[in-house]
Amino acid sequence: MKKVLLYILLFLVGGCCGYFLGKGCSKCTKDKEKAEMDPLAYTVVEKEQVDLSTYAKDADGYITLFDGKTLDGWRGYGKDAVPVNWKVEDGTLSFKGSGNGEAQSDGGGDIIFAHKFKNFQLDFEWKISKGGNSGVFYLAQEVTVPREGGEEYLPIWESASEYQILDNENHPDGKLGIDGNRKSASLYDMIPAKPQNSKPYGEWNTASIMVYGGTVVHSQNGVNVVEYHLWTPKWNEMLQASKFKADGDFPIAYVLLKEMGGPNHEGYIGFQDHGDDVWYRNIRIKEL
Repeated sequence: MKKVLLYILLFLVGGCCGYFLGKGCSKCTKDKEKAEMDPLAYTVVEKEQVDLSTYAKDADGYITLFDGKTLDGWRGYGKDAVPVNWKVEDGTLSFKGSGNGEAQSDGGGDIIFAHKFKNFQLDFEWKISKGGNSGVFYLAQEVTVPREGGEEYLPIWESASEYQILDNENHPDGKLGIDGNRKSASLYDMIPAKPQNSKPYGEWNTASIMVYGGTVVHSQNGVNVVEYHLWTPKWNEMLQASKFKADGDFPIAYVLLKEMGGPNHEGYIGFQDHGDDVWYRNIRIKEL
């Protein structure tokens, strides 16, 4: 009787697996592995960066990131080379879209300039195809997460703010979001660009992004249209009210964006493959 009671007690303590016997059922093994898996686990990948000291500055202190001739200094996000659908075309950095949206078919993918910037003024020009969508990312990180079979890169937008590039009249995003916060020059899905002064598809727009000590300003066609402040209670409130909220579909994005730029508050400049034709030129940056 005592022996039976002992086995019952060990069963209750050890559960169905009977670990007291050195055994374990598949259910408990899976539960143990699940308990040990951190749903917010990620790794920031650090790769060799471009040496900016080899780049000449103009009279205003700007460095040219794209000279209209080569893609020197650029590579694919999470890659070592530029995807083939990004090309130099008539002095522009052009992307030939697949028509598959963010699915990013073979030959596509987002690109970054391989140097992390902290405080800066980024100037560029852009034009978009009819119904087209793209974006410019800043303070981005290259981030991987554990998946069965190895590490997998998160999308770049989970770690970076996005200056929206859009044909407002013909792309659905021009009518989605809240108060126009998916139109061109907006902080995508968070702050609408006002006034909304973009030009129609096929025409060139001027743009700039200024980041300094957490203050961010978007400009479009010579007018400041967005201003916000990173790493503040207000920033956290904005994140929680967006699709990046902590208890939403992208919990790691919330963690990364809350402290955007990481501990050093610096990151990559990136250009988006959203599946549509887009062109950029006169891309230059001044460190502040």
